[in-house]
Amino acid sequence: MEKIAKLKKIVKNIYNNLLVRRRIKRKKRINRSRSGNIVIFLFLLIFSVFSAYPLIFIIANAFKPLHELFIFPPKLFPSDPTFKNFSDLLNLIGSTWVPMSRYIFNTIFITFVGTVGHVLIASMCAYPLAKHRFMGKTLIFTLIIYSLMFSGAVTSTPVFMIMSWLGLIDTHFAVIIPAFAFPLGLYLMKQFMETIPNSLLEAAKIDGAHEFKIFWNVVMPLSKPAWLTLVILLFQSLWGTSGGGYIFSEQLKTLSYALGQIVSGGIARAGTAAAVSVVMLIVPITIFIISQSKIIDTMSHSGMK
Repeated sequence: MEKIAKLKKIVKNIYNNLLVRRRIKRKKRINRSRSGNIVIFLFLLIFSVFSAYPLIFIIANAFKPLHELFIFPPKLFPSDPTFKNFSDLLNLIGSTWVPMSRYIFNTIFITFVGTVGHVLIASMCAYPLAKHRFMGKTLIFTLIIYSLMFSGAVTSTPVFMIMSWLGLIDTHFAVIIPAFAFPLGLYLMKQFMETIPNSLLEAAKIDGAHEFKIFWNVVMPLSKPAWLTLVILLFQSLWGTSGGGYIFSEQLKTLSYALGQIVSGGIARAGTAAAVSVVMLIVPITIFIISQSKIIDTMSHSGMK
């Protein structure tokens, strides 16, 4: 009799659980109406088309013959696709008096040093702001938020004066050092590090780890999505830089500047200009596609979703 009573009790519990699950499913079905899903799907579809259209148009232009580039209204896809624009670009690259490998080296050097330096500096600055208490912490973070409102055009003159005082004009570091002070990166790192539980840091302290060891072995691995996002943002910014008014020597110029000079030949080089746009887009887009999930994860943790 006791076994039968137990079996009845078990069957009753399973039945109650099934009822609860059915109620939850019904509620979900009520919240996700079919018409609502269709509206959301259509909105996302339209938004996706508007977002993807410029990218598709740029890529398609690179494969259009010269006469198709000036058709009005412009066509999205080429009627007679060709690789001539890319072959013309290769011929022009081979005719420059400074080897193209020099421009590529300059761009990779600026991008690599600027990105790695910013990630390290932003992480080390964000750690005490997120996990320590000290006088002036709120004021410093407020200043960082205010600095997000200033565009690069506003700060270009003060940056030029500082680089001139330091004697760094016409060197790669005139572009690299300002990149270290990217306020958005510091903001993202600070917001992400605040989500790391303090109990982990306290456990590391109990095990005898000092501050730098905690930062390097505990905080940095857990902050991987955030600093990967910084890598993407800085890489895109530095990869497309031309050196502006900071670098004057031709041997120190970047790939973006060299390609810009190639395509400044007017209408005759319109096809080559389209091929240059694709070449400059390939590397940043590839890196973004590889790590896009990390960027979305960071944005959701930083309150920027």
